[in-house]
Amino acid sequence: MATTPSSAATAGQHAGSPYLRLFRLPGAKAFCISGAIARLPISMMSLGIVLALNHLYDNWTIAGTMSAVYILAVSAVTPFYARLFDRLGQRRVGFPVLALQVTSMLVFAFAAMARVPIAVLFVLAVLMGLCQFSIGALVRTRWAYALRGNSDASLLNTAYALEAAVDEIVFILGPILAAFLATSVSPVSQLFVPTFAAGIGGAVFFSLRNTAPPVIEVVEVKPAPSDDADVLRAASRGPETGEDTAIALDSGGLRTSRHSNRSVLTYPGIGLLLAVFIVFNISFNAFDVSMTADYKALGIEKYLGLQLAMFALGSCIGAIIFGTRKLKGSNWSHMVGFLCLLTCGYVMFRLSMDHLIVLGVLEVLAGLCVSPLFATGNLIVKDIVPEGSLTEGLSWVTTAGTVGTSLGSTIAGVVVDHAGPHAGLMIPWIATACAIPIALLGWRLSRRGSDKAGKAVEAVEASL
Repeated sequence: MATTPSSAATAGQHAGSPYLRLFRLPGAKAFCISGAIARLPISMMSLGIVLALNHLYDNWTIAGTMSAVYILAVSAVTPFYARLFDRLGQRRVGFPVLALQVTSMLVFAFAAMARVPIAVLFVLAVLMGLCQFSIGALVRTRWAYALRGNSDASLLNTAYALEAAVDEIVFILGPILAAFLATSVSPVSQLFVPTFAAGIGGAVFFSLRNTAPPVIEVVEVKPAPSDDADVLRAASRGPETGEDTAIALDSGGLRTSRHSNRSVLTYPGIGLLLAVFIVFNISFNAFDVSMTADYKALGIEKYLGLQLAMFALGSCIGAIIFGTRKLKGSNWSHMVGFLCLLTCGYVMFRLSMDHLIVLGVLEVLAGLCVSPLFATGNLIVKDIVPEGSLTEGLSWVTTAGTVGTSLGSTIAGVVVDHAGPHAGLMIPWIATACAIPIALLGWRLSRRGSDKAGKAVEAVEASL
């Protein structure tokens, strides 16, 4: 059969690695790399606070609590900043917030170096957290904008898997660097490196104009008379949806869009997704704190970063594999499967924690499920929320994760102080197992919604 020019072009467009096709997009390499550099604080600041405070005060509860306070402050403001980014634009909001972020991080680092009173350091940790925003959500929003109208819808899955892999690369390098600096340079030196990375990477990222999503501007329209035919037709369709007609400016000129005034939290399924992320993210910092205490007790703390990096390495490999596969079924069903596998992995961590080489191998294997879990959550958000609220939706997922990790720091700090690291390593598998029934409920509700939508379409087609 002869191949038409259009089919040949389509085949060429879909040929080759999906990752190579992503980086052929104009400006994609620049915003991906700069966003990765600016993300270094997410893997270093929380652990850096734990390492610094434990060295200064020799108390895991204080160290874990301060890390949790910092993370809770981050989670409290992340959706607020995300809404500003969606409404006012990444560049306009980014530079002022970035300046506040870098300044607050430097103040905290110098205060820790000067060993100020612990109460003052707690206040500074809160202020530092209030100046943080989710650079990962901004990068993912740029990917969604760069891929708008692309004929291959699976490329967005690949882009989100790539970003999950970037997160894990950051989490591979961050703990190793933090542990090395804390034990080989000074107890607080690991707080300065992420500060400079955030400043440099963030400045480059926000300077990239061409890949920034457009600002959606709400256009005020004078109301038509109540007897207008269009008004009567609209009134017959039901109540107001809470959406306003909007105009968005992009490089191609004007385009119409829909801008929702609703909070992202009101969309069906978002609440359950956030609950899943809060609960299973408890496991990560609980694992970090428990392993840190175990390594310190064994006198091999300088190898801690390498041990923690094994988990992130497995997650990075999982992200790369996930990005090249098209899984059948719903994203919720994938999430349930990944949570079950991760729970089994955490159980094996607890059983093998005294055999560090075996534990490292198991970390790589269990880590294969982590990035796909995060990528799947982001895809669920993309399916639920409108385009104009995507950054806010993705940031809520980040916020839920940070709430979970802060709880993990606090719980693990108390458990380790009172019962030791072996008891602390029970927390990860228990928390992940508790997230499974919540995800099952989300899967059930999504299937019910899909059935209703299918019946509605069939009814419309039958009436035509």
